[in-house]
Amino acid sequence: MKRKRPTRRSKFRSKFEETVASALNVAGVTHSYESMKLTYTKECKYTPDFVLDNGIILEVKGYWLASDRTKHLRVREAHPELDIRFVFQRASNTLSKKSKTTYGDWCDKHGFLWCEKKLPHEWTI
Repeated sequence: MKRKRPTRRSKFRSKFEETVASALNVAGVTHSYESMKLTYTKECKYTPDFVLDNGIILEVKGYWLASDRTKHLRVREAHPELDIRFVFQRASNTLSKKSKTTYGDWCDKHGFLWCEKKLPHEWTI
């Protein structure tokens, strides 16, 4: 039978943070702990699957990970001028086993055009 660790009652996330805080206190250094929240962006590169001569970007998806969906929201935020559209192998797939939202539903909610398997003719002219 495994022993349970005793529950520590500390505002710090680790024993080491607690040790550093103690050293700061002993040295008489005024400080605060986790008192700031800073936003940051992660510099990444996006390589579209297909770029049509008419400027439409096609992203072809079979299985669509949550990280891919987040990436596309961030790409659109950074480049709202781009026309990114999705071509799904099966648009009725749900985002996860627990979700009722389909790939197509997600695109509709976020304002992306999409199709299933076959490209609409008007996308290619």
